[in-house]
Amino acid sequence: MVDLGDGKNTMARLILSLDDQVLAEYNMTKERYTIGRLPDNDVRIDNPAVSGHHSLIINILNDSFLEDLNSTNGTYVNGKLIKKHALQHGDVITIGHHQLRFADQQVNDEEQDEFEKTMVIPASHQTAAQLERAELAASKPVAAPAASPEPSHTETATGVSPMMQPKSLPMAKLQVLSGTFAGRELELAKALTTLGRPGIQVAAITRRADGYFVVHVESGKEGDYPLVNGQPIGSQARKLQDNDVLQLAGVKMGFFTS
Repeated sequence: MVDLGDGKNTMARLILSLDDQVLAEYNMTKERYTIGRLPDNDVRIDNPAVSGHHSLIINILNDSFLEDLNSTNGTYVNGKLIKKHALQHGDVITIGHHQLRFADQQVNDEEQDEFEKTMVIPASHQTAAQLERAELAASKPVAAPAASPEPSHTETATGVSPMMQPKSLPMAKLQVLSGTFAGRELELAKALTTLGRPGIQVAAITRRADGYFVVHVESGKEGDYPLVNGQPIGSQARKLQDNDVLQLAGVKMGFFTS
């Protein structure tokens, strides 16, 4: 935990991924973190392209510094080979074939609000026609094979009725994996969450009795569907699984359940 000097604490994280699939997250609560192939590392990456002790991160007060430990294949930050580097929120560290995204939770509420203003479309900002399209999309059947018939839902001006929501469904969140807002998180607490950029690509995520589902609402080009794990979801609702990667309006987001 890093002391800000004003009584507040903050915590940076490393998000390990391979081929856009998130493998692990590390809360950086210590001063030193080693990264490498051997088991004694804090962040172990068991891959031949990674040196035994490949890189080191040192946390000093509010700052985090990355250093290459004379590795065979080098350490890269945002595509550039480095020896030492002061880490910034959203930096992508490449070690062998793996990536580590540095997410600094000191980012203030204004930046979080800016992400939500950019990607989340609240009901109060939608026209009646847009709300209707989102609600119709949310009620679409699930793409085959469906596990079981979907229960009927009561539609409201803000989406599926909360009374129809399951009590035991685990809370889920989206975490941005690419772009300016990398590392930002959004809890999917509402029955219907509309995301995207109008005129480019819009989708809705609904909480149903047996899980969370994403469905296409509209796009600037016909047939331009959001992607889940690199595959278009099509016109029907697609059930989301833990660690799925959703790509919407050019932004990649990881779906995680708690």
